[in-house]
Amino acid sequence: MAKKSGRSSNRAAPSSSYNFGGNWSPSEIELARRQARRARNKKSALIAALSSFLVLGTLGLVLVTSPGWETLRNTFFKWAYGFEILPKILLGFTTNATLTVIAGTSVALIGLAIALLRTSRSAALTPFRILATLYVDVFRGIPMLLVILLVGFGIPALQIKGLTNNVLVLGTLAVIITYSAYVAEVIRSGILTVHPSQRAAARSLGLSNFQTLRHVVLPQALKRVTPPLLNDLVALIKDTGLVSILGVTDAVRAAQIQTAKTFNYTPYVMAAIIFLLVTIPLTRWTDRMLRNSYERENAVGQA
Repeated sequence: MAKKSGRSSNRAAPSSSYNFGGNWSPSEIELARRQARRARNKKSALIAALSSFLVLGTLGLVLVTSPGWETLRNTFFKWAYGFEILPKILLGFTTNATLTVIAGTSVALIGLAIALLRTSRSAALTPFRILATLYVDVFRGIPMLLVILLVGFGIPALQIKGLTNNVLVLGTLAVIITYSAYVAEVIRSGILTVHPSQRAAARSLGLSNFQTLRHVVLPQALKRVTPPLLNDLVALIKDTGLVSILGVTDAVRAAQIQTAKTFNYTPYVMAAIIFLLVTIPLTRWTDRMLRNSYERENAVGQA
């Protein structure tokens, strides 16, 4: 018995060395690990900076030493002329911004309705599900430029009284038709990722089908597909420039008009910079949301 008590006292001795109520300080092993991590991070940052400098420096050197660099610079990067016509391009970009807001809102509502229709189990909605599936398949398979041309020139050709011939309205309609098909599939994929047990649990608590969809399914589905939807928003902002083919004076069309006057392509570069100033922050924000979502899922899985 004495030996057993001696062993138990020896085992309990190490635990008594932990001071949970006092000031905690990391051990020498932990300090060494932190120092090694800092050194490794510094080394990685140094290697990344050097490799980036070498690659970008080499590309820049090849560009500025090429025989046609002076011609390229005077044709595409004449900054004095670019800043001179910048207000006109910005004025055209307001059309892109307006189109993005109107089309984005409409696409979100129509895409949600189509997604709910395609995931519905009601037998009475079978014909509408078939039509929704056909709509998605068709407009996801046609290039949006063709849709803009077909809508922009096809609807006025019908000569139906009451239909508008406004090219901005027709271009916006074409964008809505195309992107609603893409967004509907994104939302539908989010709805399908919700496990059936979630629905069963909600119904067992007395919720109706509509209440289950509103309070259980859709919140989870939309949360999961938010990053892909933001990617579609970035693509939508860029593709609003395609409506210029109908004659809409947006940023692209304004740049084209200025280029036709001087045969200098700097206005196109200025329009591209404006689009980049809008889309790059959205893209970085989307990547951050994806990374945070991935980290949360890993944390839940490890817990």
